[in-house]
Amino acid sequence: MPIFVILIILSFSFYIFYKIKLFRSKQPAERQWISAKSKMALGAFVAFFGLNQLFLYDTATALIVGIIFILVGGLSIWGGIKAYKFYLPHAAKEAEEARKN
Repeated sequence: MPIFVILIILSFSFYIFYKIKLFRSKQPAERQWISAKSKMALGAFVAFFGLNQLFLYDTATALIVGIIFILVGGLSIWGGIKAYKFYLPHAAKEAEEARKN
């Protein structure tokens, strides 16, 4: 399925983008916030890869591997969303304090 290939490439591109942004950031809460976004992008990459495996191959092994990838990716996305929601107010407060100085 070409749509999954596009989504895989897009999510991996976002992962690379956020990792580069993470290394350029100096503030600790902002780093954690960006790390949560990169965790969501990596989870999406793994989940889309697992979905792609389900459509490419019709073997039992591909089914098991695809389901495992979807579960691992989904858990990574879920953990990233929880971390994103937790660190967002801290990063905003940190940015506001940096702007005042």
